[in-house]
Amino acid sequence: MGRKKRPEGTRAPNGASSIYLGKDGKWHGRVTMGVRDDGKPDRRHVQRATEAEVIKAVRKLEQERDSGTARKPGRTQKVEQWLLHWLENIARPSVKYKAYRAYSTAVHRHLIPGVGSHRLDTIEPEHFEKLYARILEGRKLKPATAHQVHRTARTAFGEAVRRGHINRNPVALAKAPRVEEEEIEPFDIEEIQRLIKMALTRRNGVRFVLALALGTRQGETIGLKWSRLDKRTKTLTITRQLQRRTWEHGCSDPHECGAKYHKVKPCKKSCKRHTRACPPPCPPDCTSHARWCPKRHGGGLVEADVKSKSGRRVIGLPTQLYTLLEEHRAAQDTEREHAANEWHDGGWMFAQPNGRPIDPRQDHAEWLELLSAAGVRTARLHDARHTAATVLLLLGVSERAAMDVMGWSHSAMAKRYMHVTDALRRSIADQVGGLLWGTTETGNETGENDE
Repeated sequence: MGRKKRPEGTRAPNGASSIYLGKDGKWHGRVTMGVRDDGKPDRRHVQRATEAEVIKAVRKLEQERDSGTARKPGRTQKVEQWLLHWLENIARPSVKYKAYRAYSTAVHRHLIPGVGSHRLDTIEPEHFEKLYARILEGRKLKPATAHQVHRTARTAFGEAVRRGHINRNPVALAKAPRVEEEEIEPFDIEEIQRLIKMALTRRNGVRFVLALALGTRQGETIGLKWSRLDKRTKTLTITRQLQRRTWEHGCSDPHECGAKYHKVKPCKKSCKRHTRACPPPCPPDCTSHARWCPKRHGGGLVEADVKSKSGRRVIGLPTQLYTLLEEHRAAQDTEREHAANEWHDGGWMFAQPNGRPIDPRQDHAEWLELLSAAGVRTARLHDARHTAATVLLLLGVSERAAMDVMGWSHSAMAKRYMHVTDALRRSIADQVGGLLWGTTETGNETGENDE
């Protein structure tokens, strides 16, 4: 049965869809989807070989319009265009510096070279899964890197969905590589004591005692100032941190400014220059290498707010640790007198011999030297934070109080940082034995002698 014809002399209402056979022999459909930014109707056109096909296409557009899932009018962007816009104009103003740098690395080093040429509305989950495979198998990078790329893409495409550029988030359907959580082994009490003893023989060694005893983060510790130490209450206020940031161009032509340093060819397979995966060649419009710009800005050691609102905290100092800090202050005063006019007074609690702040890379190198000198296994500096949290668990400190000391934003962090050690397992076993069998640690009955 054919389609009903409209009665002679009547017209379709404004905004109604229309289907007709064109002079080119093909069927056409036009659907009003809304209003463009300039106020004109957003009228979409579809073209098919048969009437049935164009009816199906028109109904699909109408369903998208009515459900609010229709993409915005205009030519669909490529993935590269959207990622660059999202990174610089949406993500950068709203996230912390380190989060932006992680996003930037994922976008420029992996996503744009890997999937940037696809159209935003035609890219599929499989394209991302193949990209993750190339990162793991082709570039021999860790699953955590591929997972970071996945999280970045999922966030960027999620914003594209919210703004109506696409109807669905293809990254949300893609399967990210599984990341095995790294097993952290906190230092035991004997190792902590050896590290503290050795640290106190070294310049600025109290800095590592703070990390082991109170779990302060690296940036928080090297960013401490004497003004944040309260003599009356023997407390330390954590509000700021020190970060090393990447320089930005201040010139009018960043690409030309860094031309001398652009990498134009990939590294040879026998490359020994890079200890990690070799970086890819620079893109044709590369604007990196800002550290060589004569008008560079925004880089170097920068003082910034702590990681989160919960990171702003006041920590009570053990009397012994407060005494060590006062002794460290006296030693620093001696250095200031010796440096005389060469001293740069920034009020830093831990400083170079000339008073300038400590670089995070140098700080990490000193940590590795401390481990070696103390005869303690190699470990990350951040493992000191895990150690401090585990000590709080051993002491039976409540979770709420531990969150305040460590600067955690939610209780799930306790599971990540507080580790059940052999000593704690033994203590639990002894307590259970004492309750159920009335035995002491040596296995004897409570209150009875060996006789």
